[in-house]
Amino acid sequence: MADKRILHLLSPLRHASPFDINMALDAGYDAAIPYTNVTPEEVTGLVQDAIFSRPPKDGAKTGVFIGGKNAIAALDMLERAKRAMVPPFVISVFADPAGSFTTAAAMVARLERALRAAHGRDLAGTRIVVFGATGVVGFAAAVISALEGAQVTLAGHDGPRRVAESAAEIATRFGVVVDAADASTEALKAGLLGNAEVALCAGRAGVQIIDAGLLQRSPGLLAVACVNAVPPPGVAGLDLFADGTRIGEGTTIGIGALAIGQTKYQTEFGLFRRMIESTKPLTLDFRDAFVLARDLAR
Repeated sequence: MADKRILHLLSPLRHASPFDINMALDAGYDAAIPYTNVTPEEVTGLVQDAIFSRPPKDGAKTGVFIGGKNAIAALDMLERAKRAMVPPFVISVFADPAGSFTTAAAMVARLERALRAAHGRDLAGTRIVVFGATGVVGFAAAVISALEGAQVTLAGHDGPRRVAESAAEIATRFGVVVDAADASTEALKAGLLGNAEVALCAGRAGVQIIDAGLLQRSPGLLAVACVNAVPPPGVAGLDLFADGTRIGEGTTIGIGALAIGQTKYQTEFGLFRRMIESTKPLTLDFRDAFVLARDLAR
């Protein structure tokens, strides 16, 4: 009989994330084994090695975690892992590349709560512009927001081409339409912010996306949220612990990186616990992360 809870971490990168290994062990796994430089073609063999080593009744005691730093690659690896199952030989699979799915879920969940509390608004119909939209967090946050009915625009800091490709990918994979826009100059960025009600900032660490002047010239912004904890903040004047507090002189509220991070940590930990405690194998991605993050934020 299988007694140990074992997690296999698959990463296409040279190194697996120590964050995810620590998180899995702290959540209660007995062992977390990293596999690095994993190609998509290798996923099937690795998963099938895992599923056939234990009787089907103990399938939930084995898990596969998919990491990396690319949302699309992780989702593709997740699909390959699901197709590798041979019922009744099935195990749990959880995708969270670079912690991006749980971070994005936490960001949108905190935003949703703050919007309701300060402005009596839901995500549905809200005009949201996403900066850093081609990164893993920005991409996932855009999809979550769009699935909740928000009007999402992906802002391209290096022009419209890459965000247009991401928008097309989102439409194909998830059946929701998001817009793509050029944000390569301050004037273009100001135009996007002037038409937005919410700005989600998921750009590179240490890069300020919205300075004080832009914020002041965007009185229609209801809220801003940023996942960057490395100085300078992604939004000028945004405290790292801000959780729906007013920023600047207007009515804009802010959600800071450490407030988001608290829910992110709880979400990833919680999904690992869900896998550990489940008597049936689970498949988890950013949508499951948002359901949990929303409950935690409430």
